Amino acid sequence: MNNTSNPLISVIIPVYNAERYIEEAICSVLEQDFRPIEIVCIADGPSDRSLEIAQKYAPTVRTYTQANQGAAAARNRGVEMSTGSVLAFLDADDRWTPYKLRLQADALAVDPGLDMVFGQARQLHDGEEWNLGVSQLTCAPGELMAGMIPGTWMVRRDCFSRVGPLRTDYRIGEFIEWYARAIDMGCRATVLPDLLLWRRIHDSNLGVRERKSAPDYARVLKSALDRRRAAQLK
Repeated sequence: MNNTSNPLISVIIPVYNAERYIEEAICSVLEQDFRPIEIVCIADGPSDRSLEIAQKYAPTVRTYTQANQGAAAARNRGVEMSTGSVLAFLDADDRWTPYKLRLQADALAVDPGLDMVFGQARQLHDGEEWNLGVSQLTCAPGELMAGMIPGTWMVRRDCFSRVGPLRTDYRIGEFIEWYARAIDMGCRATVLPDLLLWRRIHDSNLGVRERKSAPDYARVLKSALDRRRAAQLK
């Protein structure tokens, strides 16, 4: 078991038809300037070479397969198959900056009462080149966005366990629903000012594939409101 200042971080990568990008995603984890880490890829029923490419990195990267159930189910499975006291999540078409895990682990070490840490993200359209030398100080203000999204999310395992798994009945919006539950339970979060994630925009993004599931966002909002009303009546 690692101590609180140098915990084992489990990196969970859900993979669905990402053969064009998965190698870059994995390499961005291997290039992190923090150790120890473990990398768990969950192949969520891909029909391309995604799994084959991820398996090239065994045994450093552990791969598991399941029938296609969506990103939430893949992330939940990754949590189940991992062992670290801290969890981090990376989509197979995105890339981290090399200091991502270190900065977030430092934030958790400084404040033992902090449950989760986010950071800044920059969106890149498919075909743009990654620029790993860009720092928060050299980015134009409009290029960064507060990345309260799975790709910048680091969370203590005990917090994830208290809140419970991501809901798999949502195709999109499942992270927003989880985060709302966490905040309602009193979990604490912070957002670092540093660029941690390059988020790739392309025609196969989950939000594009799941346009028909857009009403899930309204369901997320209703669920949060219902939960808060029920708490007020107690």
